[in-house]
Amino acid sequence: MQIKEINKIKEEIEKVLNDNKATEIKSINLKDKTSIADFMIIANGNSSRHMQALSEIIMEKLKKIGFENCHLEGKDSSDWKLIDAKDIIVHIFHPEKRSFYDLEKMWSELIPKERLII
Repeated sequence: MQIKEINKIKEEIEKVLNDNKATEIKSINLKDKTSIADFMIIANGNSSRHMQALSEIIMEKLKKIGFENCHLEGKDSSDWKLIDAKDIIVHIFHPEKRSFYDLEKMWSELIPKERLII
């Protein structure tokens, strides 16, 4: 997928999260850090129901724009959801769990090139 398309999809996911009252939405560029995805989007939901609704709305949006093989992890969890949309990974956390895992710190730091090859 081309970078323009990926950026457009990332922006659409961010808009869905924002429009549906997710908080502390943050995107992390992963292009030079890993081959698992180009972007990671992290957001908070304010309850387990809110997090579930956000994940379902994003999954539906991705399906509408042609992403058929997206996966939702943590469907039964009340603390986190993960949507794997190939080039974009979306994490939706309960605020307490988000601070515990601190993915922003882990993925925002520059990783030396020699550590990239694992």
